[in-house]
Amino acid sequence: MEIYKRDVGAVVDKAQPKRVDGLSKILGTAVYVDDIELNDVIYATTLRTASAGGVVEEIFFDPALDWSEFIIVTAKDIPGLNAVKLLENDQPVLVDRVFRHAGEALVLLGHSEPDMLKKALSHIRVHEVPLAHPVFDIDEALSAENKIIPGNVYSDYLLEKGDVDKSFDEIECFIDARFITPSQEQLYIEPQGMIAILQNDGVLRIDGSMQCPYYVLDALEQCTGLSKDLLRVVQTTTGGAFGGKEDYPSVIACHAALLAIKAGGKPVKLVYERGEDMRVTPKRHPSRTMLRLGANRAGELQFIDMDFAIDGGAYRTLSPVVLSRGVIHAPGPYFCKNIRVRGRAIATNHPPFGAFRGFGAPQSIFALEVAMDQLAAKLAMDPAEFRRKNLLRSGDVSPTGDILQNDCFAQDALEEALRVSQYYERQAEFKHWNKQNNGTVRGIGLATFAHGAGFTGNGELYLASRVLLQAHGNGQVEILCSNTEMGQGAATTLVQIAADALQLPMDKIHLAQTDTTRVPNSGPTVASRTCMVVGELVERAANLLLQKLMTEGGLSKLYSVDEFADACLRMQESKKDLLVSASYQPPAQMLWDENKFTGRAYSSFAWAAYIAEVEIDKLTYETRILNFTAVQEIGHAVHPQIVQGQIEGGVVQGIGYALYENVLWNDVGVMANDRLTNYIIPTTADIGPIQVVLMEKGLGAGPKGAKGVGELPMDGPAPAIVNAIQQALKMNIDQIPVMPELLMKLACSERVSQ
Repeated sequence: MEIYKRDVGAVVDKAQPKRVDGLSKILGTAVYVDDIELNDVIYATTLRTASAGGVVEEIFFDPALDWSEFIIVTAKDIPGLNAVKLLENDQPVLVDRVFRHAGEALVLLGHSEPDMLKKALSHIRVHEVPLAHPVFDIDEALSAENKIIPGNVYSDYLLEKGDVDKSFDEIECFIDARFITPSQEQLYIEPQGMIAILQNDGVLRIDGSMQCPYYVLDALEQCTGLSKDLLRVVQTTTGGAFGGKEDYPSVIACHAALLAIKAGGKPVKLVYERGEDMRVTPKRHPSRTMLRLGANRAGELQFIDMDFAIDGGAYRTLSPVVLSRGVIHAPGPYFCKNIRVRGRAIATNHPPFGAFRGFGAPQSIFALEVAMDQLAAKLAMDPAEFRRKNLLRSGDVSPTGDILQNDCFAQDALEEALRVSQYYERQAEFKHWNKQNNGTVRGIGLATFAHGAGFTGNGELYLASRVLLQAHGNGQVEILCSNTEMGQGAATTLVQIAADALQLPMDKIHLAQTDTTRVPNSGPTVASRTCMVVGELVERAANLLLQKLMTEGGLSKLYSVDEFADACLRMQESKKDLLVSASYQPPAQMLWDENKFTGRAYSSFAWAAYIAEVEIDKLTYETRILNFTAVQEIGHAVHPQIVQGQIEGGVVQGIGYALYENVLWNDVGVMANDRLTNYIIPTTADIGPIQVVLMEKGLGAGPKGAKGVGELPMDGPAPAIVNAIQQALKMNIDQIPVMPELLMKLACSERVSQ
């Protein structure tokens, strides 16, 4: 893999700091939740519903088993509200009577011997009255007579600009297509897990694998009825998340907590095995998009008309905000006078879908970008030229009505991607290759896109994130924030930002363990916000600390590490406060109308152009990635190696999304291929060379102009790959994953139609 670090006038990078969490993970000394050794521990498991919604009439505990040895928790044991706190209180912590999907938690069991838990599950019988007609398809749910919720619609949004209907009457060339994207499993390294203990002082402590400790804290407060001063949430080393540990840890934490409350002070460990994790935890939302796209003969877009729907599953969870981001990103980085995007999150009897890297944008961007290539073909235009003609430029009005300023690099990203990939040369080579009597055909495809970093619109203002910096008398500085390290490099990046601002070596900075009794709420670790939003707060707090040390501690403007420590010691000895705080302040002109979807949706967009080169076997229809070029303008790379890793990882997940990952559902709507042996993800043998190009213009809202990049690389691979396959086989493709069976079917249909 290669990395191109470029920006005109950029200073050559100094040696990049080592990851602060790297050594422990390489040596295997990092302690994950299931590694924590406990005395007199109670292991836990979950009895779940079997039908795709219905009513529980009776739970029968076989008297042949001595149930006094077990800790048993049902809905009747919940001291607080029986609802998982999130956007809406519609999802029960434990099923009381009515349930909406197979796999809902019904009974929690605890025992000191794990084998006894398996035995116990076989001695419980549940009398369920299942739904007569569960629904698992988006359009079936919309037309179903029996509704899960009114209309089976959680949210219905409209983004509108201009007059699509009028422009359609005047159109010269258009396509009308339907696109499908599947669910996708996050497949983090470490399954969901929590430890709970009710301490002697009455504090209920939860340790576990999570992204958002304050989400868990709020959920525990509501479920247990305990005040927050009697609750403590601590993040353990987290083996990956990708969005999958945003909302579900609140569920499993409540389950562990309820068992701990009945355990009489004994610690409770609830850790899922892989199959259970894959079956019951949220995945990427499947989507269905009806799309009309029109242009004049000159290749100028005239309208974008999209009906975008995502499968929300049986409970609302995070679907409204996933849908919101999908709708906002649906029109892509293009100038078009007439746009209409209707977005709906639909209720079905699948287990709830939730957050996954990209958060709705990969689904809607896939539909638009593949349609762009199909329309270009109809216009007899090269896809790159078609995009070049329509990409946004500074001064244009965005799809949400915001006038773009200097921070608009869609054209720059495209030109750089064409140059680095040698797009036109490769295109010519592939045309020549495909004319030969080879056993394969080759194609090259591209996707241009942008991704907004941070919470949408007024979300960051609502979060009111806060960061603390605590200096100590020995010159050490501690960062106190609730943002979590989950493999993405945040622990290193935040330390580096503070070290640069304080002009100190990184070993003088420490990121405190995420513990809600110690760290303030600096918002969740989601939405590509950690480096940009929280990093800016860390930098601002560091500057406040310096100012305090200079005005109150006698620190000179030019100082050594020892002089910094001396100033801290003087402050400590004189009983002066060495704690500083920084709180979020919105950028100027950050105006967003949540009802009309107009204004400035994000403080910063990262811009990208991805190019995929593929080879397809004409006999087996297997697709192989020959090369992949990923160009993105990211403002500023605080730690280029970490940024490169983020992008490479996102590209690999996108390759899996495009070609391999196929969630199969059983007859009750639960994932059937719930093992690593039959849920296929790409290996290093499947991904080909990846070129990562970082363009840095320094106009982001983060430190030194940084932007968020965590989700961006998930958006582009699937459409770029599909466009390459379309170009090679000269056929339209409207769904992923593009497995050999799909291509064979399409090829047969093409031959029949001819």
